[in-house]
Amino acid sequence: MSRQLLDRAARRILNLIGRARINLIDDTGPVQMAQVTVNDLETIDKVPVVQAFGFGSNPPNGSDVALVFVGGDRSNGVVVATNSQKYRVRNLAPGESVIYTQDGKQIYLTASGGIKVAANGQPVEVDNATTVTINAATKIRMVTPRLECTGDIVDNCDTTGRSMAADRVIFDEHEHPVVNVQTGGSTINTGTPTVTE
Repeated sequence: MSRQLLDRAARRILNLIGRARINLIDDTGPVQMAQVTVNDLETIDKVPVVQAFGFGSNPPNGSDVALVFVGGDRSNGVVVATNSQKYRVRNLAPGESVIYTQDGKQIYLTASGGIKVAANGQPVEVDNATTVTINAATKIRMVTPRLECTGDIVDNCDTTGRSMAADRVIFDEHEHPVVNVQTGGSTINTGTPTVTE
């Protein structure tokens, strides 16, 4: 094999993997595309960003990327990993995972403390669910100044199946018999409560 062929093969091997910084992201198409700066002399446009199925992110400008160049061809690169030094969550224990954003929201799967959702002062929504079931062995505790529900609240749903609104109607309309009224043998009922629930 000639020296020229060896040199070319060596360059291809050296060019297989690289690192760069993101300048901008185009997240509008079926594949996310990035413009990256490899060094002061090399900026590559429209580099596909390969992400794991079921997880998507749009890394902020300046994030680090790992590049693989197919066949060592610098015009045929793929981003296979991204990292933001500024926003990366630090000091995770072995076995822990976290999903995070640059504004501080997190879903944190801890090694020993359960699952923590940090909304960073922003709304949390569950949309388009037919049923949301929470299976808690001990209790569900809500620390909030106000709990609102637009529909009925049903307790003992697997037995009575009656809503709190229906129980309130029963309570507000009930009467008590007054027995052993003197004189006479009449039994009369009290009126409905003056203070209703």
